[in-house]
Amino acid sequence: MGRVRERLGEFFHNRWLVFVAAMWVQSCAGIGYLFGSISPVIKSYLNYNQRQIARLGVAKDLGDSVGFLTGSLCDILPSWGALLLGSLMNLVGYGWVWLIVTGRTPILPLWAMCILIFVGTNGETFFNTVNLVSCVQNFPKSRGPVVGILKGFAGLGGAILTQIYAVIQTPDHASLIFMVAVGPAMVGISLMFIVRPVGGHKQIKSSDGMSFTFIYSVCLILAAYLMAVMILQDLVDLTHTVIVIFTVILFILLLIPFVIPIILVFFSEPTDLAEAALPPDTSKQEAGKSENDINEVIFSEVEDEKPKDVDLLPALERQKRIAQLQAKLAQAAAEGAVRIKRRRGPRRGEDFTLMQALIKADFWLLFMSLLLGSASGLTVIDNLGQMSQSLGYDNAHIFVSLISIWNFLGRIGGGYLSEIIVRDYAYPRPVGMAVAQAIMVFGHFFLGMGWPGALYVGTLLIGLGYGAHWSIVPAAASELFGLKKFGALYNFLTLANPAGSLVFSGLIASSIYDSEAEKQAHQHHPHLQRDLGSIFFGSLGAEEPPKCAGSICFFLTSMIMSGFCIIAVVLSMILVYRTKIVYANLYGKSHT
Repeated sequence: MGRVRERLGEFFHNRWLVFVAAMWVQSCAGIGYLFGSISPVIKSYLNYNQRQIARLGVAKDLGDSVGFLTGSLCDILPSWGALLLGSLMNLVGYGWVWLIVTGRTPILPLWAMCILIFVGTNGETFFNTVNLVSCVQNFPKSRGPVVGILKGFAGLGGAILTQIYAVIQTPDHASLIFMVAVGPAMVGISLMFIVRPVGGHKQIKSSDGMSFTFIYSVCLILAAYLMAVMILQDLVDLTHTVIVIFTVILFILLLIPFVIPIILVFFSEPTDLAEAALPPDTSKQEAGKSENDINEVIFSEVEDEKPKDVDLLPALERQKRIAQLQAKLAQAAAEGAVRIKRRRGPRRGEDFTLMQALIKADFWLLFMSLLLGSASGLTVIDNLGQMSQSLGYDNAHIFVSLISIWNFLGRIGGGYLSEIIVRDYAYPRPVGMAVAQAIMVFGHFFLGMGWPGALYVGTLLIGLGYGAHWSIVPAAASELFGLKKFGALYNFLTLANPAGSLVFSGLIASSIYDSEAEKQAHQHHPHLQRDLGSIFFGSLGAEEPPKCAGSICFFLTSMIMSGFCIIAVVLSMILVYRTKIVYANLYGKSHT
């Protein structure tokens, strides 16, 4: 009995159990991607026009991206407290929206609805923060795979929740909002005592590589399965029993990774444990501080004095030339022949604070490229319900699910391929972002043309490109500006999403859609007149806002988004050109 209790305690503190639980919680941290399915429901029940729906979309993007308060609270609260708070915010925000849509509470003004959407979606940031911080601390030598898989599951969450919703089969479409309010809250609360740091640096095993390969395989199988099921449901009228069977298989696939901690704890001998390298003793650091400072200053002087062609030499020859120059400078400094200048700030590849990064051109190139590329993809995600309806598709859920799957594969594939670029070729990682944005150019073009099947192709290309941004940009930011203040840098970069969405979706897409809808309404009903105030601010009266039909509804928007992506490609390639030397210094040694 004592041995069983010991094994159970070991199981509860196993880092792989924490990782699997974090994957489940993270699958509920992508509810923002369901806005394309939720927005038509809100629009129909509350008689909103497209501009009002776009305002809600911007509030959703702000809630999903503004994480400064979340980071501060997570430093104070325990992991379970942060997950509990995020779950309650999700429940209150979307739960209140559900009560309003179903007529159980009075209708609130648009600004109040924006606050509710913001609060509900902001709960995701607590899920993201707790999951990433806990798992990165538990897997200090496998940060790349851990972050990629967790961010991937956030992108896949929309497809998972949509499949679960398909089982309900209720004529009340508002039940989707109820599921979004209750589902993530239940998962977060049920697992809040499991997802936490458990000293994972002491649990490193030689089988970890195989375990990650197994997790990657399950992720790819899960994505392929969801895609096949969604397409089948769209093409064939399946019975409720078949849909239930498909959903049960989905839950089995989600539970399969659970076998890793079970096998490691109950069916393997703890003989190959290793421990990650811990930070060096601070007393020793203090003792050698002055010597390190001198070396750092001299190395900085080397960077200023070395000839430009040194960086173009092979890695071994470059290191030899730099070492010779550094030795000469050190000797000259010791003899008083030269005066060594101290740097005023860090160089690219070193640790930056947010304020130091904000005055660097490379940081703004990265931010603007992300804004133009990622926000254009988010515009499609937010308006996918209206896009599918305008092209004659009755069920928008299939496209919301598909773009979630492509988003997932884009995050997994973007991180994997960009890692090959930097590790094998020592080439700047942002080139992967340029490729993703070039793919999105064609995706927006297909969506704008509205050809038969174009929505399937468009969501494929947009989903892959959008997802790749969020595995490439964080890694590139950490390489160029360091890890010491990475949280602040990353939170600032995520503001590109709501900032771009405010302009792209809130102003451009919604204005063009409502304008085309007004034109079609006047063509069919020439006597129908609407005053300027109702066009721009809408009303909650009994009159249903006009709807737009045909590819013309989003043609101009898609062409504009395509142009923005072309500009983003140019900005990314400028960043690639400016950071070639940085990446050559970072990865040149491994390349040789």
